[in-house]
Amino acid sequence: MKAMRLEHPAPVTGAPLILQDVPPPGPGPGEIRIKVSACGVCRTDLHIIEGELPPHKSPLTPGHQIVGVVEDLGGGADRFHLGERVGVPWLYRTCGKCQFCASDRENLCPDALFTGYDVDGGYGELAVVHQDFAYPIPPGVSDLQVAPLLCAGVIGYRALRLADVPEGGRLGLYGFGASAHIVIQIAVHRGYRVYVFSRSQGHQALAQRLGAVWTGSARDGAPEKLHSAIMFAPAGDLVPLALEQLERGGTLSLAGIYMSPIPDLDYTRHLYHEKTLRSAANSTRQDVAELLALAAEIPIETRVEAFPLDAANKALLALKEGRIQGAAVLEIS
Repeated sequence: MKAMRLEHPAPVTGAPLILQDVPPPGPGPGEIRIKVSACGVCRTDLHIIEGELPPHKSPLTPGHQIVGVVEDLGGGADRFHLGERVGVPWLYRTCGKCQFCASDRENLCPDALFTGYDVDGGYGELAVVHQDFAYPIPPGVSDLQVAPLLCAGVIGYRALRLADVPEGGRLGLYGFGASAHIVIQIAVHRGYRVYVFSRSQGHQALAQRLGAVWTGSARDGAPEKLHSAIMFAPAGDLVPLALEQLERGGTLSLAGIYMSPIPDLDYTRHLYHEKTLRSAANSTRQDVAELLALAAEIPIETRVEAFPLDAANKALLALKEGRIQGAAVLEIS
């Protein structure tokens, strides 16, 4: 099978992923093998490939927003049938026994494994996952459009829940990439007033088309205080600005797996009056199931830019440079 492989972390400007022929993976007990049709390109992939997240496996096939059809079944695997369309997100496996797994917080499992980080992911023609961590894909949405929901969508959905937006509240979104362009559709559907902070005029224009009541840069500041905000940009220097923009009792949710250093915070300016600063870490299987159901109900329309498998380096560079409107997705035959 063909796959884009990472031998060593390096800047994406140097095209570090190499197209290779590798042996096809075989499904073990309870596992399914998927013929991959699409895989989303996520900012987390960028952090892994460039070494901002420490390497867990080398060589590695990245990618954790996988859509495809079940091609083979391991022993005892009976949840899906051959030819069924499924998706695979970031959370690959948990221990199922720790205090977090036992309390509906499996996203915090210290022994969790992650797709395209601890194990090979979807930047290739085939992928293997345990059947308990795969998801049936609802009909009526294309493979390319559903792929970004499996990470960009689900972590945005979790961050939105953790942001504690009141009914009819004012919500700020910092950064407007793949995740935010999905979250804004959920927020507008729920009746929130959404304010989008982005340096990109193209991203601002997309936010306006999707229902933002105001767009501008983080340095500008919105015309009124926000009840809640989500930080999608991996820029720690924006955290104090976002906290200052919050109304008393407001919550700032940090949606990224990586962030540059956060500057010193002034207690009175940034945190006093019962403001909350919290992070959204990974996601649970329940998060994925709820998001996929909600996406079909609204329905959510993802904006995607498709790239062939061998153009994965180009897709990552476009993502890094902010040239993607919506989400980048690898289309894999």
